[in-house]
Amino acid sequence: MSQHHAVVVGAGIGGLTAAVALHRRGWRVTVCERAPEPQPAGAGIVLAPNALHAFEAIGFDAGTAAGRAVPAAMGLRRRDGRWLSRADTAAIAARYGVPPLAVFRPSLAAGLTAALPAGTVRHGAAVDSVEDPEGSPVVRTSAGEFAADVVLAADGIHSPTRRRFFPDHPGLRYSGETAWRTVLPASGAGLPEAAETWGRGERFGIVPLADGRVYAYATAVVPEGYRPADVRAELLRRYGTWHDPIPALLERIDPATVLQHDLYDLAAPLPRHHRGRLAWLGDAAHAMTPNLGQGGCQAVEDAVVVAHLLDGARTPADVSAALAAYSAARCARTDAIRVRAHRAGRMAALRNPLAAAVRDLAVRAAPAGPALRAMDGLLGGFALPPLPRPVPAEA
Repeated sequence: MSQHHAVVVGAGIGGLTAAVALHRRGWRVTVCERAPEPQPAGAGIVLAPNALHAFEAIGFDAGTAAGRAVPAAMGLRRRDGRWLSRADTAAIAARYGVPPLAVFRPSLAAGLTAALPAGTVRHGAAVDSVEDPEGSPVVRTSAGEFAADVVLAADGIHSPTRRRFFPDHPGLRYSGETAWRTVLPASGAGLPEAAETWGRGERFGIVPLADGRVYAYATAVVPEGYRPADVRAELLRRYGTWHDPIPALLERIDPATVLQHDLYDLAAPLPRHHRGRLAWLGDAAHAMTPNLGQGGCQAVEDAVVVAHLLDGARTPADVSAALAAYSAARCARTDAIRVRAHRAGRMAALRNPLAAAVRDLAVRAAPAGPALRAMDGLLGGFALPPLPRPVPAEA
């Protein structure tokens, strides 16, 4: 190919990471995003060590983009405040090289965008279709058409491109839970400890962000589509008697900033993560519930791996081979994490009092060392695969 042009569908964390990774390998990149402008509101994201190592592989410093402060500890608690498990972030850093970093999503997105040439991200460019991915790909958008050497679909959990090219796939399944998320401004009273608190069919999470704010989230087992008329009253009813500082945080919540989304994952894995010169990444490829905190992290891994495998691709056949290698490298890992996250969510969402008590006892009884080692494949599992061999030119 005389010109290397990648079109990325979607300007979420995965899409922007892919754009930065390809740009730094010499590709010209266009990111098509349906939103008319960057979204200033949003929630937090915890970048686990595997995602931070993936960012390191492309020379991107998430701490510079969104702050570096990390909590001293993190763990699980009961609704009365008693700790079920607790891990020092220093121990995590010692085992995996870096501590997890919790950041404001829009700040991370802004940092990634700033690492791209001006005009790379086209807001207000909703993608209507991707044509001829096995021949000469063309991305048709509301802002015009873009011919591409490779197309990366990072168009989210409800990915239209996934539905189009995998019409027989069962699609998404509802996990049984909805989630509320918001970010609270710094209070001046110091940051709370990072923890997720388990009740019966309900959870509440507190995550101090690197910029001094607090990311708070809650989940509840409810019918799909459930939307309370009064969000503040709903949250106070469910969590207002839980341990400190949950009641105080609830009093500070601005209902206008609360995001609510039902939690879904893919009902089955995709048979592959590519078709010709089109590849899927992040939620579009392997939507998973957030119970392991790996949805965004796996999108970052996807983006870095696909850009790595495309490095040196010179012909359409090379690109197709690179994307086939990407599927081979990512399908098993991401689906194993999808399944593991689903199982973790079922355990955390138990409503039966006896079952929940047994669950809590089992978590408390688990030794800290083996519990941390059980995360090795997850937090220490990022690696760049070997580059595919160039496809010989036809005689």
